[in-house]
Amino acid sequence: MSWLQDLPIRRKLTFVILATCAAVLLAACAAVAIYEVFDFRRALARDATVLADILGRNTRGALAFQDENAARETLMALQSEPHVTAAALYDQAGNRFADYERTGAHVLFPSHGEGDGYRFTRGYLDVFHAVFLNGKRIGILYLQMDLDGIYARLGLLAGIASLVLLGALLIALLLSTWLQRPISQPILALAETAQSITKRKDYSVRAARQGKNEIGRLTDAFNEMVAGIQERESTLHATNAVLQAEIAERKEAENKVQAQLARLAQLHHITRATGERQDLKSIFQVVIRSLEDHLPVDFGCICLYDQAGHSLTVTSVGIRSEPLATSLALTERSPIPIDQNGLSRCVRGQLVYEPDITDVAFPFPQRLVRGGLHSLVAAPLLVESKVFGVLIAARREPNSFSSGECEFLKQLSEHVALAAHQAQLYGALQQAYDDLRQTQQAVMQQERLRALGQMASGIAHDINNAISPVTLYTESLLETEPGLSTRARDYLTTIQHAMDDVAQTVSRMREFYRQREPQLSLVPVDLNRLALQVVNLTRVRWSDMPLQNGAVIQLRTEFAENLPPILGVESELREAFTNLIFNAVDAMPQGGVLTLRTFKTAGTPHQTAIEVTDTGAGMDDDTRRRCLEPFFTTKGERGTGLGLAMVYGTVQRHGAEIEIDSAPGRGTTMRLLFPIPVISADTGTGILISAPVPTRLRLLIADDDPLIIKSLRDTLESDGHEVIAVGGGQAAIDTFREARQNGRPFALVITDLGMPYVDGRKVASAIKAESPSTPVVMLTGWGERMTADGDIPPHVDRVLSKPPKLRELRTAFADLTANPPSTGMSAGT
Repeated sequence: MSWLQDLPIRRKLTFVILATCAAVLLAACAAVAIYEVFDFRRALARDATVLADILGRNTRGALAFQDENAARETLMALQSEPHVTAAALYDQAGNRFADYERTGAHVLFPSHGEGDGYRFTRGYLDVFHAVFLNGKRIGILYLQMDLDGIYARLGLLAGIASLVLLGALLIALLLSTWLQRPISQPILALAETAQSITKRKDYSVRAARQGKNEIGRLTDAFNEMVAGIQERESTLHATNAVLQAEIAERKEAENKVQAQLARLAQLHHITRATGERQDLKSIFQVVIRSLEDHLPVDFGCICLYDQAGHSLTVTSVGIRSEPLATSLALTERSPIPIDQNGLSRCVRGQLVYEPDITDVAFPFPQRLVRGGLHSLVAAPLLVESKVFGVLIAARREPNSFSSGECEFLKQLSEHVALAAHQAQLYGALQQAYDDLRQTQQAVMQQERLRALGQMASGIAHDINNAISPVTLYTESLLETEPGLSTRARDYLTTIQHAMDDVAQTVSRMREFYRQREPQLSLVPVDLNRLALQVVNLTRVRWSDMPLQNGAVIQLRTEFAENLPPILGVESELREAFTNLIFNAVDAMPQGGVLTLRTFKTAGTPHQTAIEVTDTGAGMDDDTRRRCLEPFFTTKGERGTGLGLAMVYGTVQRHGAEIEIDSAPGRGTTMRLLFPIPVISADTGTGILISAPVPTRLRLLIADDDPLIIKSLRDTLESDGHEVIAVGGGQAAIDTFREARQNGRPFALVITDLGMPYVDGRKVASAIKAESPSTPVVMLTGWGERMTADGDIPPHVDRVLSKPPKLRELRTAFADLTANPPSTGMSAGT
């Protein structure tokens, strides 16, 4: 029934009235039709029974006499009855005796007769009627009639009913059209009012009340509802206006918060990126690129402030800004003078924002204007309230920087300044750390050298004591025994040279730790001449010996002309250069190129340099760092690890520097850098001239080694001196005092340093206390170390090293006796 609900109310009312009328009329017609059917059937059954009774009476005689023709003729009289379709006469036995069938009918006769009665079956009326004769049943009459009559009557009734129904409906339609208006009109007016309110949203409209019935009450309720809606609508409009204002404010605040969060995220990203970098250029580049990508800006750069020159220097330009920077001459390292404009305020620590620089009549803003830029922000980079740089951001559109973006640039400049300051501090700290590490390595190296030097000094002392008698006796025999055979003199000369070599070897044991000895005389040395001497002296090593193994080493010399001389000990330098050449040759077992080069450095201060370069295997970083350590060698059993250590000691004693350039597979360059001295005209040669030997001296010798005592006594007595020797320090003091008391004082005292109970220092002190003018010579195996360390006892006038040389003893005697010490405290030499 949804279609009925969707109909307009007028049609709906008309439909209801018509449907009601139709239903009532149809019900009445149906009742009449049903009544007519039942009445017709009853009348038909009655007429059929009467007809059957008449036929039964007429066929009794034929049935009684078994006259089939007479019975059939009687039945044929039924042709006058149009509704009789068939008839049959059954005898007493139930057999069909005679029958009648209407032309064109197809009848199925019952097989036998039945009792009195009738029945309606399949559109037909079947009648069975008993035939009696003299009260005795002699047969059955069967009569079949169709119902066409009842159907014709029903059709007639249906036509009459249809005409009546149509007329009634037409009358009902006319009446409903007129009668439904009082109901539909108020409802339609109310609906139209509601529709108008819905369309126009005008809740001030009211529906007109029509009557006091239900529709009138409905209209009143509708008007009250509309009034309530109007009131709520007004309230809702007011509330909505307030909400819209709040929403607008919240959206604006949200946009600001989102923008602020985005800027904070960008600031965090930039801060984290700059924190991962430790150099100014990469920090500035990260900042400018981030501004170009995310703020964004059309031009960005960072300048460093030169307070002395009162100018800015472009340090970093963004990648996207480079074409514009090139056209504006604002590439890296370009200067920007500061005039009385925004930049001058910026370098004083103020954030400068120029919304439109078109009319700013200063060089820098006008330069940006020529590049199509019209809005400028300059943020100072402050560290400890001092400006060291400026962050510049510009856009093409005027008034394009918001207050939030200006604040962001200000905060960003603070972070950039802090990151830059940290990078500078990191660089300074790294430099300080590198300096400290180098100093630490130098100290550790020096301590190792000192420890090894002390060990070497003890060994040298023992060796010097052991060879002292051999040296003295050999020198004495060569000088005092003219009758020696040539063979004996050759043997003694060989022994003397061997002892000199031993002494030189012992001396080299401390070359890698000792400082330059004060008494060594530095003379001008020509590095070119010295290098050429070393090349000739080592020719066998770099030329002949490799050729025996099929290796060829090519020597190249590159000596600078007019090379300034240096001050040094030529023998030590010669030995150092020799060691460098030997190491270079050892690094090229298959041959190669050996290069010696001298030159004057171009830096300040000027230095004279010599380089020894090989094309050997080279060294890795660890080997290069440790190659100067004593006993460190890469030659296996062939090396001692002392060659470069001695070179290092020589370099230190000459105030020079050593540089090592090496890499695996690229060879090694050893570079010695010597300071260029100011050589005065009176620079001496350092040669000591011996004084005449006194004719006879009374000498006191104190030593705990009997061999030293005997060898000294023998050689000095052969020189004509009177020698008194004692075996300890206390004995020497007592002997000296006793000699003075007896009026036979000693002209000079020779004492060892290390003696039991009373050492040489105490002996010298006691001698000077008794006789300050008596010279004291300390003869010790630690002589060179004491001189190198400046550890000369205060009461000793001369320190000589073991093994002693006769010429050194004679020179010392001549000097000390010709210029005896003053009567005050004597200073050691």
